[in-house]
Amino acid sequence: MNSEFESALNQLVEEKDINKEELLKMIEASLAAAFRKDYGKKDQNIVVELNGENLSTKVFDAKKVVEEVVDPMKEMALEDAKKHKKGAQVGDEIKIDITPKTGAKFGRIAAQTAKQVIVQKIREAERSVMFTDFKSKERQLVSGLVQRIEGETILVDLGKATGVLFPSEQIKGEKYPVGSRLKVLILHVEPTAKGPKITLSRSHPDVVRRFFEIEVPEIFNGIVEIKSIAREAGSRTKIAVWSGQEGVDPIGACVGQRGSRVQTIMGELNGEKIDIIAWSEDTVRFIANALSPAKILNVQLNEEAKESKVGVLSDQLSLAIGKAGQNVRLAARLTGWKIDIVEEQIGGEKTKEEKPAESEAVEETKAVDETKQE
Repeated sequence: MNSEFESALNQLVEEKDINKEELLKMIEASLAAAFRKDYGKKDQNIVVELNGENLSTKVFDAKKVVEEVVDPMKEMALEDAKKHKKGAQVGDEIKIDITPKTGAKFGRIAAQTAKQVIVQKIREAERSVMFTDFKSKERQLVSGLVQRIEGETILVDLGKATGVLFPSEQIKGEKYPVGSRLKVLILHVEPTAKGPKITLSRSHPDVVRRFFEIEVPEIFNGIVEIKSIAREAGSRTKIAVWSGQEGVDPIGACVGQRGSRVQTIMGELNGEKIDIIAWSEDTVRFIANALSPAKILNVQLNEEAKESKVGVLSDQLSLAIGKAGQNVRLAARLTGWKIDIVEEQIGGEKTKEEKPAESEAVEETKAVDETKQE
């Protein structure tokens, strides 16, 4: 093999981002297939070894040592094996050198067949490398360019591959003009014969999580932890944060100076409102915080059913429930507790009976939302 071949090999390694050893194995397999076709027999176990330093080639007829030969093309009796290798034992592999005397002649005859196999294997390797690369980026934010629109589905150019943003993963009301740059979450990566199938998302709660990790150094460094997120994409998100480090205000860290950090994130999400609340291992306090900005009088828990009854003053009732029940719905998803809002007086007396139907509707909406996210 000459220097031109070595140069071409190194160029392939660089351009295709393929490991050189893997590429050499592909070439060896290709040459073995070509040799079998031109010189060997159909079922012969041909093995080609390519020296990585000087790219010299050797061809072997490989056979496994067995006590009783069933397939003479791939097996050899122990007695015969000892003629080639004195210390041969059952289970060993015996390689008989059958390298053609004139390497150049072998190269010319096998070139076309080897080329086809090599091209095919390089394509397979490219797909494998691409899949591994994007699989490692699952649930991470990446930047892409809107390539084209097919119906309601958006195709996003991610550089080496194209991702798909299905309608269910888009933010309602958000526009994606062709040519615009977009930050998306790689939701799923699946291998296919044509390369990785990459499903993207703009509506998943992890989109908000990753933006906070980017914009808030305290979260990225582990000083502040995101405990849970509840999101209705395009409308509102509630995020519960906590810090175990004394002197650190987790909410303040996320909001930033004059709201700079959270405003940046809201801008990336086209104005989606974000409520940052303090997580607490005390369930009563956590539920009260989750219903922010409403002021809570009391919280009663039913541990077995994981249900809670929350008392509020009449002027806080609509605030606690939120528009179309959004505030209480998000709070329920954030905490993992079913929440019933009850209007009370300061003395604790109920002025209105609880509304089980309303609570069931909230729970039903919660179930639908969680199913959609999954």
